[in-house]
Amino acid sequence: MSIARLADLSDAAACPLVVLKVGSSLLVGPDGTPRRKWLASMASDIAAARARGQQVVVVSSGAIAMGAARLKMDKGGRASLADAQAAAAVGQIALAGLWSDALQAEGLEAAQLLVTLDDLEERRRYLNAAATLRRLLAAGAVPVVNENDSVATEEIRFGDNDRLAARVAQAADASAVMLLSDVDGLFDRDPANPEAQLVPIISEIGPELRAAAASTSNSDVGTGGMVSKLEAADIAQRAGIALAIVNGTYEAPISRAIAGDTGSLFLPLRSEDAKRSWLGGRLQLAGTLTVDEGCVVALRDGASLLATGIIAAEGTFQRGDVVAVRDGLGQIAKGLVEYSSDECQRIQGRKTSEQSELLGYVPRSAVIHRDHLVLL
Repeated sequence: MSIARLADLSDAAACPLVVLKVGSSLLVGPDGTPRRKWLASMASDIAAARARGQQVVVVSSGAIAMGAARLKMDKGGRASLADAQAAAAVGQIALAGLWSDALQAEGLEAAQLLVTLDDLEERRRYLNAAATLRRLLAAGAVPVVNENDSVATEEIRFGDNDRLAARVAQAADASAVMLLSDVDGLFDRDPANPEAQLVPIISEIGPELRAAAASTSNSDVGTGGMVSKLEAADIAQRAGIALAIVNGTYEAPISRAIAGDTGSLFLPLRSEDAKRSWLGGRLQLAGTLTVDEGCVVALRDGASLLATGIIAAEGTFQRGDVVAVRDGLGQIAKGLVEYSSDECQRIQGRKTSEQSELLGYVPRSAVIHRDHLVLL
């Protein structure tokens, strides 16, 4: 049974496991005080889902905001990276306690899982995180996941929990992600415009929707705007996971959104195998290979990426790294590269018969094998 409408997210047969993303502005007031009454209603929604036979994973923001309030930091703890890391270190304890208390009141046990970008980008660590999530769910706990902002830096971080939620959904093998926002969903233009219309079902994200998302401003407390939600939808759809954006500002927000069928639902495009799904959702890329038009056609026909079609190799990468593949207009694929950046620069545009002399060894069958390539 597949997910085709918002109501399906409450059907245990269609959606046996759902990831719920809660933003800072929903969980914490402008002064850094937790919104306990709202959280209690959220915990009640989670308990109702569990009673229906669904598993639930929560991706929760709020650590920096809560820590900054306790440490009396300016700008919500975001004046500098050092402030954000210190605020997160204090706030993570408070946030875990908040969720634990709320879920225990509903007879549920919370489990804290702090991750960094590398935990979900490096394949072995990704599999370890997936195994931990599976074991926690099997034990009956509700995993509460957050980025480990106390050690994350600007270069190695998700930056917002929308994309983190989509990656966690992949790792947990979820059926759907629900992003709780401060608007009813994705609109065809800035929601402040009185003519804006809610887009209830999205099969594919086109340039018009991307432009509409770019016109929507971020909240004052959190870091994720509508653009990051579209990026999360890209990751989820590729993995065969539905993604919904609903208004979380009301009490019992999940029950309200599903009962009123109010929100935007991104339908899954396809379900790729586990490794391709992980590759397609990668956010951290080591470099870029630019290819010619003939190569683009071949890749779309299912071919591997050969050196003869490469125009340029940028960045510094090693064999086994994940790189972007682009044409003259933009990124078209991601894949595990079989050569270093230096080697790619030496053999780009060259036929296989020429590569042995350039490399000093017998060349591999492809720069990126089709089994390790994901088209976007």
